[in-house]
Amino acid sequence: MSLLSSYFRPDTATATGTLLAPARWRPLEILFWLVAASLLWLAPSKVLLLNEIAILALFVLSLDLILGYAGIVSLGHGAFLGLGAYVAGLLGKHGFTDPIAGLLVAGAVSGLLGFVTSFLLLRGSDLTKLMVTLGVALILRELANKFSNITGGADGLTGVVIGPVLGLFEFDIFGKTAYAYSLAVLFVLFYVARRLVNSPYGLLLRAIKGNSLRTGAMGVPTNRRLVQIYTIAAIYAGIAGALLAQTSQFVSLDVLDFHRSADALLILVLGGSGHLWGAVIGSIAFKFMYDYLAAITPQYWQFWLGLVLVLIVLFGKGGILGFVQVARDWLAHRLKQGGVP
Repeated sequence: MSLLSSYFRPDTATATGTLLAPARWRPLEILFWLVAASLLWLAPSKVLLLNEIAILALFVLSLDLILGYAGIVSLGHGAFLGLGAYVAGLLGKHGFTDPIAGLLVAGAVSGLLGFVTSFLLLRGSDLTKLMVTLGVALILRELANKFSNITGGADGLTGVVIGPVLGLFEFDIFGKTAYAYSLAVLFVLFYVARRLVNSPYGLLLRAIKGNSLRTGAMGVPTNRRLVQIYTIAAIYAGIAGALLAQTSQFVSLDVLDFHRSADALLILVLGGSGHLWGAVIGSIAFKFMYDYLAAITPQYWQFWLGLVLVLIVLFGKGGILGFVQVARDWLAHRLKQGGVP
């Protein structure tokens, strides 16, 4: 009961407590990461699926940084995922096999593209941003298809060789090293994002999302903040793409397809945008729903998945985390009254 009380009744007795409460790690959050790590031994037959979930969660997390916290809509976020995948794949193919170095280089290159293209986003409305981001993704896909002598084109990039993680852990066919590697990267970047969104910088982003004209009138360098968060999100997406390339040792044009960006948006709606956990919970729910529905009804799984999304959007404000928030408020109210939930 004490564990539940600490989670459902955060310290909001003082102004400082109210500001710091979101930044504090709660027992259930720590438990989540411990369970995720223990699945390496508890569910060894599922580690390939878990690895996909970890990479997907990191990609959706990057979208949440710009959409959920800064209000930047994007239909082409997959461009950074694909660029990161190709950079890491080409490095592995041409002898640069260290996975950590590959992640850093892929993140840096994707971040550079994010920085350059971010200035295009500052020149229009939401619809313009949608078209610009979609256009950048389409351009990259056509370039990857055109320069098939470098990328492999429609046949994909093969011959990718990745060395042991930290020089110690070889990638195995069962996916154990891949899952541990992806989960560790996801945890580190989740921790960084958590510190970021709960800092004064993160609060400014939320203010800009709420009313950019007002924050600009207050002297906040709105455009500079948007450029920064867009670049950071591109780095995150590039690292997710690099993880995808390194753990599968293959890159295809599929990583630059429109459905990658669309899926990320759906998952964010499903989990709840504006909450880092929404990206993680949404990715888990989406992957398991996909696997379950595709198994029981291979022809109509998209219908049922779409129906679930429509119901959540209609009745569950804030996605899955919206439902959790309602349950948490109800339970906190009961605990405060001293009643039995």
